[in-house]
Amino acid sequence: MTNRIAFVLAALVVLLIVVDLAIFAGAGSLFLARKLSELIEWLAFWR
Repeated sequence: MTNRIAFVLAALVVLLIVVDLAIFAGAGSLFLARKLSELIEWLAFWR
């Protein structure tokens, strides 16, 4: 992965987070955080 692609992907992620916070009051970020927490808990079970 080149630096240019990495910067574009990082900018896209930041843009999507800003849009989520501005339009949807962070509901999408909260949903993803909860699902990530569930995934980590599920993976810890299989450890």
